[in-house]
Amino acid sequence: MIKLRLLLFIGLVFLGKGLFAQGVVPAWASGADEVDWSFGFTFQYITSDYKIDKKPDWRSPFYDPSSGLKLTDTLNSISSKSSPGFALGFIARYRLTDHLEARVTPMFVFSDRLLEFEYASTSGNPLLASKAIPLTPTLLEETVQTTSFDIPLSMKLKSDRLGNFRGYLLGGVKYSLLIAGNKAVASNSLVDKLVKNSGGFASYEVGIGCDLYFEYFKLSPEFKISNSFGNIIVPDNNPYSRPIDKLFLHTFMFSLYFE
Repeated sequence: MIKLRLLLFIGLVFLGKGLFAQGVVPAWASGADEVDWSFGFTFQYITSDYKIDKKPDWRSPFYDPSSGLKLTDTLNSISSKSSPGFALGFIARYRLTDHLEARVTPMFVFSDRLLEFEYASTSGNPLLASKAIPLTPTLLEETVQTTSFDIPLSMKLKSDRLGNFRGYLLGGVKYSLLIAGNKAVASNSLVDKLVKNSGGFASYEVGIGCDLYFEYFKLSPEFKISNSFGNIIVPDNNPYSRPIDKLFLHTFMFSLYFE
């Protein structure tokens, strides 16, 4: 998919050259890149999932440490599927050269993350059976609910402007601060506990996009991926956290920037 998007982007660049060579295009939004500082806002569509590193004994059944009761059966797999979300924020950019700028884009991110645990059987495990997904008695889905405040800092490398079009590449880092997560459950049962993520962690980002200049503003569609640098799981002795050694967050973002 990433290769396809790159080919489409290159095609747009060559198409733009051909179109702009046929006539004079007015240089709209000429002030957007001419001043040192400019500001705007952004809307983002997000999908995220985990890369999971399991412990050597991750398949083992889980026993209640206080009573010795077997709470879960043998695990067949632990996986994560993409979950959608969205983000709202603003952008502040500083022009370093005609082709290079620094930008910071603080935003609020609303996105759930999903973990799926497949067990060999739920027979003899009434607590687990009560949480299993209907019609799929061996599959249990855990949702890690998160609302975070992200502070990305990136460098944007821009091509020459072709009429009212300009392509760019970017890379940078961001820090994510958790401001709301899974609510604590009233039950004391270990099988009702939830997987927790770190309250703050850093990630790297890389992306590709283009600037489209309109008469009064600049619109920048952008594709970007982000991966956390380190482990973001909070260790806990419950059936869902114990089998996992490390969790790394992978995020794909489609953004619209208005300046």
